[in-house]
This record gives sequence, structure tokens and C-alpha cells, in this order.
Amino acid sequence: MSASSVSAMPRGLAVALALAAVYVVWGSTYLGIRFALEGGFPPLLMGGIRFLIAGSLMYAVLRLRGMPAPTLRQWRNSALMGVLLLGGGNGLVCIAEQSVSSGLAAMAVGSAPLWIGLFSAMRGQSPTRIEWLGLGIGFVGVLWLNAGGSLTATPWGLVALLVASVVWAFGSVWSRGRDLPTPFMGAAAQMLCGGAVMLVVGLLLGERFAAVPTPKALASVGYLLLFGSLIGFSAYIWLLHNVRPALAGSYAYVNPVIAVVLGVMLAGERFTAHDIGAMAVILLGVVAITLGKLRAQKQTVTTQRPAEETA
Repeated sequence: MSASSVSAMPRGLAVALALAAVYVVWGSTYLGIRFALEGGFPPLLMGGIRFLIAGSLMYAVLRLRGMPAPTLRQWRNSALMGVLLLGGGNGLVCIAEQSVSSGLAAMAVGSAPLWIGLFSAMRGQSPTRIEWLGLGIGFVGVLWLNAGGSLTATPWGLVALLVASVVWAFGSVWSRGRDLPTPFMGAAAQMLCGGAVMLVVGLLLGERFAAVPTPKALASVGYLLLFGSLIGFSAYIWLLHNVRPALAGSYAYVNPVIAVVLGVMLAGERFTAHDIGAMAVILLGVVAITLGKLRAQKQTVTTQRPAEETA
């Protein structure tokens, strides 16, 4: 999806497609990460290679289409976002999935929208009451889904996932109002910077390939590169520029549903009536967040109209 094609779409359709990408595609990446790790990829080297290739491809295509390169200040801001979102957020998820199941990883990351709401409130952009309600409902659903105990994790793995959620949320809120390139060029710059940091840190920590990765692992990294990075991450960066943070962060409540379903279908994970009920609550939270966003937009339009008419 190119920048020009997105700008030509009706805004509602563009938002819906971007949300579908981060909801569905990102929900599947947790299992992709697991398959890549099981097939011989070290966590940070895998992430670094994935984002460097994806970022290079996107940057080259955008430049060939005439899009200007980021300024020095935009590179600096993009580098910080890449370190926070990709190096800290995605990198810690990859590390955690060495000892945490893919479904549970997605559930733990479900706390990200709450952190986004808290950081937004600290910056003076507090979610509406309905959005807070949706955030609370969604978080209860995530806790309920995790309370079944059918998936296991090490304490360090869970700590890594918690830190990943906080860092990702901080980076998402920090980006609001910063001098950044256009969404797609920004995604390319962040993947280049974040991928480079992940690669360097992985090498410094002693990560090495013990053997040639399996075909399944290579295919998984290819899927993560194309769908998780080029499509999913670009869609998320576009959402950060165009919708309220609470709606952009609502992906974390749908990803566990996708991750658990795929875990059942492709990895033999347990799936019970308890999980169905929890996922229904998660989706209810997303609906509340969406309604809150629509209501806030309607109120903004209503308050702006009288001012425009009297101008």
C-alpha cells in the first residue's frame, strides 16, 4: 500500500484497513517469531535482520518515487522511535518468546493501551470516559485470558514483556507532535535505525547462528519482514499520525485473540470455553474504544462548527 493510494482513500476506509493490518497481521507475528526462534534464529539478530531489510526496501522505493529524505532532526527523532518501538518493544518480545509461548506473549502485550492512556494523560491528552472504560474492559479480558494457566512462562520472560509494553507505549505517545517524516518514510527510517541497534546489541551480547536456520524459520522471517514490518508496522505509524492514541493502541486487545486462535490451529495450544469468554470481553473493550473515538470526533466537529460560522 503506497502513500499516494492511502491518501486517495476515504479517511474511514484508510483507518479501517490500517486497523485490520495491525489487528490481524500483528496477531500472527507472535507465532511467526516463535517459529523463527525454534528454527535457529537468535532473537535480536532475527529482529535486526528483519527490520534492516524491510527498512532498506521501503526507503529505496520511497526515494525512487520522489519522496524527500528525512532531515537531520527527523532522522534523530526517527532513530529514538526506532530504538523505543523496535529495539525495546519488539526486541524484548523476541527475547521473551524464548521462554514464553506466543499466545501468552500477545496477552502480556495487551497492557500497552493502558500505558498509552497513562502517558497520554501525562501529556494532557487524557482519553475520554468511554475510552477509559474500553481500556479497562480490554485489560480485564487480557487478565482473564491469562488467568486460565494453560500457557506457561518464566518470570524473566514476563518481566521482559512488561518492559516491552511500557517502552512501546512511551515511544508511541512521545511521537505525537514531533518533527517526523511522512508516515511511510518515518516507518522506513525507524526500521533502519531500530534494526541496526538490534543487530549491534545482539552481536555485543554474543548472539551467533549455531547452524543454518531451517526452511520453516526462513519462511517465518520472510513473513515477518513482509507482513509484520512492511505492512503492519507501516500501518501502525500511519495510525499514530491520524487517529487518537487509544484507538491506535487498541491492536493489543485483538492480537491475543488472533495469536491464541493461530496457536490452536498451527501449534497445538489449548483452547477452552474460558478463552472464548475472555476474548469476547477483549473485543468488547475494542468496541468501547472505537465508540469513544467516534464520539470525541463528533464533539470536536460540533464545537468547531459554531466558531467557523461566526468567523
